[in-house]
Amino acid sequence: MFLVRRASQDLPKKLTGIANRSFKSLKIQGDSVDSSIPSSLTHGIHVFHCPDAVGIVAKLSECIASRGGNILGADVFVPEKKHVFYSRSEFIFDPAKWSRSQMEEDFLKLSTTFNAMKSVVRVPDQDPKYKIAILVSKQEHCLVDLLHQWQDGRLPVEITSVISNHDRAPNTHVFRFLQRHGIPYHYVHAGIIW
Repeated sequence: MFLVRRASQDLPKKLTGIANRSFKSLKIQGDSVDSSIPSSLTHGIHVFHCPDAVGIVAKLSECIASRGGNILGADVFVPEKKHVFYSRSEFIFDPAKWSRSQMEEDFLKLSTTFNAMKSVVRVPDQDPKYKIAILVSKQEHCLVDLLHQWQDGRLPVEITSVISNHDRAPNTHVFRFLQRHGIPYHYVHAGIIW
């Protein structure tokens, strides 16, 4: 599967699709991507930001394909009147054929070629997970959604705590979930103190 979208500023500000989904949530013909890909392959994400020029997508594709990688999806965006190229590519690769150090070197060459302002590659299975605290109010639906994504492996982070301005009772399903997973819950009074 190879999907490239070049968006213009006329489109809604919220672009949906591959850019907002993790590797494990992608679908190919009804099957999840991770069930149809050999276990020896690893998922990578590359974010790129440079002055707009002809051939950027071709060079990004060539960089990944030349090392045996395969692009699962790519989102590109060039704002009108700015002439700045933004992209986010998700790809799979074999770490035995494309080492992390070689990958960094290859994307650095690409960055130099296009005078990139930003070129970041992440390999969720190899990189340390981001440590996050979740800030939440009284409504639980957003917190529950994040916790389910985390539990399913679709949110590759380490949740260090949940902080709220609403004191939850210890017998709620959310509180019990947090306790089961060793995630501390902190109540912070948000009232005005005179």
